[in-house]
Amino acid sequence: MRRLGIALVLAVSLSACVQTKQYADLQFTPPSGDYDLIVMRPDVSVGSLRTGGLVEPRADWTEQARGHLIEALKAQQGSRGGNVRILETRDGLDGVDPDTIAQLERLHNAVGNSIAIHKYLGATLPNKRKKGLDYTLGQQAVSFGEATGYDYALFMYAEDSIASTGRVLLNVAGVAGCFIGFCAPGVGFGRQTAYASLVDLKTGEVVWFNLLVSQQGDIRTQDGAAKMVERLLGRMKPGKAIKDAQ
Repeated sequence: MRRLGIALVLAVSLSACVQTKQYADLQFTPPSGDYDLIVMRPDVSVGSLRTGGLVEPRADWTEQARGHLIEALKAQQGSRGGNVRILETRDGLDGVDPDTIAQLERLHNAVGNSIAIHKYLGATLPNKRKKGLDYTLGQQAVSFGEATGYDYALFMYAEDSIASTGRVLLNVAGVAGCFIGFCAPGVGFGRQTAYASLVDLKTGEVVWFNLLVSQQGDIRTQDGAAKMVERLLGRMKPGKAIKDAQ
């Protein structure tokens, strides 16, 4: 499963317009001091939510949103300390083949989708209960860390659907119908789904993960992208063992 939006729309029950939930390795402590972090090229998809409910991908919107997310990541990570590099393109690292970056992105996508399904959609694997995060990118991530010298890699996935005119009119008609005794099923104006994960490049382990589901914002704009980044990365919480010891 490449995109998670439909599954999360159906399975995540929101108590508010914006919801996030973090998971971390039991012994995780947010990076501080003199650490080296590479922020990988954001994996982004933005499309038009059509009248029938399907999302039609838009390459122009996607690249616009990716640019704003990269700028937001630069501003947000620049204020966190550490030695941070934002990877804007797959060929942006000297000595590292773009195909190596692409393979690592695909591996992270598979692992990230697995985390989202098993941690957030109630399909927890029996062997991972009460273990915090217990997922890894394995030797591929370790080799990447050895080749680049970075301690951590931060990955971000984001999708946004923008309601078409027909979808907006359908929604308005559904609301209006409530006044005459008939309410159309919740058709919605669109939905954002995003997640971010931090990978320890010395071990390959995913040490922190946060998922966002929102009915607000538009990442095609600077403000919308900045809000998404802040909601996902504004405050990393330590793992349970660290919190219990504090």
